[in-house]
Amino acid sequence: MSTGNSDSAILIDGVAVPVRVRRSPRAKAYRLSLDHARGELRLSLPTKANLHRALGWAQGHEGWVRTQMAAQPALVVLGDGAILPLEGREVRICWEEGASRSVRVEGDRLILGGVPESVGPRVLRWLKARARAVLETESHAMARDHGLIVASVGIGDPRSRWASCASSGAIRYSWRLILCPPQVRRATVAHELAHLLHMDHSPAFHAAHARILGEDPKPARAWLRKYGAALHRYAV
Repeated sequence: MSTGNSDSAILIDGVAVPVRVRRSPRAKAYRLSLDHARGELRLSLPTKANLHRALGWAQGHEGWVRTQMAAQPALVVLGDGAILPLEGREVRICWEEGASRSVRVEGDRLILGGVPESVGPRVLRWLKARARAVLETESHAMARDHGLIVASVGIGDPRSRWASCASSGAIRYSWRLILCPPQVRRATVAHELAHLLHMDHSPAFHAAHARILGEDPKPARAWLRKYGAALHRYAV
């Protein structure tokens, strides 16, 4: 269990980069990682470790941090003209004067009117609502096909997982799954439904996952490993 977090920074090419410091009784040494979604570094260290010394150690890894930051995808701010994936295909946000405030899909365009300054937040709300509706429909339909019961479906924006399933049958998904190709999204749904049968990742769980999905889920997992981090770059 973490014993607390604090904020600090190290210099990368003379620019201060935020460092989220996490002390943990389980940590045996320093560990540095980059949160691509937030653009901040995370430094884990033992509970009683000297923070100044740990930050000096992190500063010594400037070259590694520079490489990692250069490799991360650029942030895409949702707004007029922005391009984003919708169910695996690229679409462009198009603001049109006189158009409805509500988003409508026309081919490869998301068209909306209203106040230009609120385009990004309204598109984000639309994406979340679409994600919830699609994931709720698919979860219940797939569950019925396999004699399973889903208690509830919700969405959020977790950083470290795409979905979670409670023993109560409540499933919670990342809204960003609506950006994925449909087969990747459905594989994630099947994954959570398999947890209704096995709350672990045993061979029995993996067999149930493949059975519920109706195909090998490995390609979908590979897609998320390769492209999943980039889905966190879309923001308002």
